[in-house]
Amino acid sequence: MPDSEAQVREALDRVVDPDLLGGLESLGMLRSVSVRSKRIVVTLAVPVEGWPGTEQISSAIPVVLREAGFGRDVRVEVAEMTDSERAALLGRLGRPPAPASGGVQAADRAGPGSPARTNPFASGSLRTRVIGISSGKGGVGKSTVTVNLAVALAARGHLVGLLDADVYGFSVPKMMGIDRIPVAIENVLVPPVVHGVRCVSMGFFVPDDQPVIWRGPMLHKALEQFVVDAYWGELDFLLVDMPPGTGDVALSLSQYLPRSEILVVTTPQPAAQRVAQRSAYAARRLKLPVRGVVENLSWFTGDDSRRYELFGSGGGAQLAAELEVPLLAQLPLVPAVREGGDMGIPAAISDPGSEAAAAYADLAGRIVSLGPARVYRNELKIR
Repeated sequence: MPDSEAQVREALDRVVDPDLLGGLESLGMLRSVSVRSKRIVVTLAVPVEGWPGTEQISSAIPVVLREAGFGRDVRVEVAEMTDSERAALLGRLGRPPAPASGGVQAADRAGPGSPARTNPFASGSLRTRVIGISSGKGGVGKSTVTVNLAVALAARGHLVGLLDADVYGFSVPKMMGIDRIPVAIENVLVPPVVHGVRCVSMGFFVPDDQPVIWRGPMLHKALEQFVVDAYWGELDFLLVDMPPGTGDVALSLSQYLPRSEILVVTTPQPAAQRVAQRSAYAARRLKLPVRGVVENLSWFTGDDSRRYELFGSGGGAQLAAELEVPLLAQLPLVPAVREGGDMGIPAAISDPGSEAAAAYADLAGRIVSLGPARVYRNELKIR
């Protein structure tokens, strides 16, 4: 029977922190492990007081040790990390500590000698595909598409982040069922992970019933901090729910996420198609490649199994032809999609066998198969 501290630590590295998505030993969260004749005592060091994953981790530790063959009682003691332990954790996350920025509206106060705040999505070795979900107007279901596509990609085993950049009309926290705000470790914001997707939204920082009344520079700074100060980890995909139109937010994101690919969401009627076309042309003006068109609300399937095109037809195909990009999906109008958004359980995962779930799974597969628009390799860099 295994009984060494090293073996216990190895077993406990299978316990994954739900927000940092790393094993306890790898993250340095096992302050001490004491293996006694009748009991194993584990001291779990959490990054900050009130760490959201504490209860889940504490419950998982005895289960994992029992499954690993440790036939002893297990006692879990919880302590807050020391400053040095917290600094070591941030180093493991690739985010060395720096003076706190003081909230989403504050200016960066890092002085001389402080670690530089870097944009993780500007790295030449970045593997993350950044995909902006855009539309020319509101009301076409852009956020619904973004949320369901995110969870569909996560269901395929990809590491997915979702940036809710629709600052004035944020809806992602409710649609994802997120009921808590991100936690800060020193100057690093750790977003919650729900349905396998790491999320950041303005909705975490203002009451749900309060408007965001900001000028452009304040929006610009907030979006910068969402990109730079949040811990995103090694994502495969970062989906960006962009606001309608072609204003300040689109310009800011083209600066902070210059490698973005754009998907344009429209509905079948020609009027919506013409408006969506403007967002595509704006993306190209900003040198962001448009990868495809997604037509939402394409039809409703009645009890008689007939498809009813309530919003007309042909808009998505026409837009894709004009932009010379593929029509990646036609998504049905399904009551379960609305219900899933209201309940915080996206339809793409709440009912895997449904028409909507199948459509989003197919869209996720097509995006993966499409591959990145550009390939960046450090060895090709001109020096």
